[in-house]
Amino acid sequence: MIEIYLKKIITCIGDYNLLNKYAEFSNKSIFLVTGGAGFIGSNLCESLLNKGYNVICLDNFSTGNKNNIIEFINHPKFLLIEGDIRDLNTCINACKNVDYVLHQAAWGSVPRSIEMPLLYDEINVKGTLNMLEAARINNVSKFVYASSSSVYGDSLELPKCEGVEGKILSPYALTKRINEDYASLYTKLYGLETYGLRYFNVFGKRQDPNGPYAAVIPKFIKCLICGKAPIIYGDGNQSRDFTYIENVIQANLIACLSPTRFAGQSFNIAYGGQETLLTMLAILKKYLNVNIEPTFESERLGDIKHSNADISKAKKMLGYFPEYSFAQGIEHTINWYKNNSVK
Repeated sequence: MIEIYLKKIITCIGDYNLLNKYAEFSNKSIFLVTGGAGFIGSNLCESLLNKGYNVICLDNFSTGNKNNIIEFINHPKFLLIEGDIRDLNTCINACKNVDYVLHQAAWGSVPRSIEMPLLYDEINVKGTLNMLEAARINNVSKFVYASSSSVYGDSLELPKCEGVEGKILSPYALTKRINEDYASLYTKLYGLETYGLRYFNVFGKRQDPNGPYAAVIPKFIKCLICGKAPIIYGDGNQSRDFTYIENVIQANLIACLSPTRFAGQSFNIAYGGQETLLTMLAILKKYLNVNIEPTFESERLGDIKHSNADISKAKKMLGYFPEYSFAQGIEHTINWYKNNSVK
């Protein structure tokens, strides 16, 4: 399967060395996943463990959930460090002997960041800077970190293309833009190989459907399963490039194997599609076999109207070819929520 996938990459970018790339991940490789008990982080931990690698999970459980990692908490190649990225010494100790850092720890949600800008700066900016410094001190091979499509701000250009960003619309987006600038500097000044992944509306198993700041897909699924009307802010015609979690896992791993010459840059990580909230809701209703109409409320401050990614840069430089479409991802996600209690 992997060889077939790599041959597809080779056809597009002509790098015949890629056939041997996965050999670079030996069973002794050590990955540090920050925010490893969160939605994306826990999926990364699980995937890495299934591939036979050593995984260190760093999380303070402010937004992460111990239930997300309970299945592999006793795995012989898994180590949990309960700590905060705002503490530099914790970051330095966590990075010792680590080959690859997958930095996912952050506070998400645009609306919440507007309410708590100081906290977002402290966690997302200072915390990321601590991790960059810790990785530099420990001579980490690759530093792959989560950025966000929110960095495109008020840009009306579609699809969204790296290098054509608009004005920032929220503190959350600003923290991600600053992360990218710091990471680029760490590559230029210190030689730390950094790779920013601009995630576009990631969804999948273990995504928390609860709370006022929950992502739209798990929140809608919970409402429909529980027989409640989902809330749409605006008219529902706003669009998103919904990206299934397996595509994000794939992007993180290939970024760890990417050529040094592409370090210090950021890449759109999405499927390259565009679904309106109304269309997405209709698909969920069909899969769940329910007929519940949404409630409409006023648009929220800081929300982007339309989001659709140009992923050609990630394809060309990283060899990123997303394997799961929106429809495939939705089916897998709904099946997971059906098999796991949603309350």
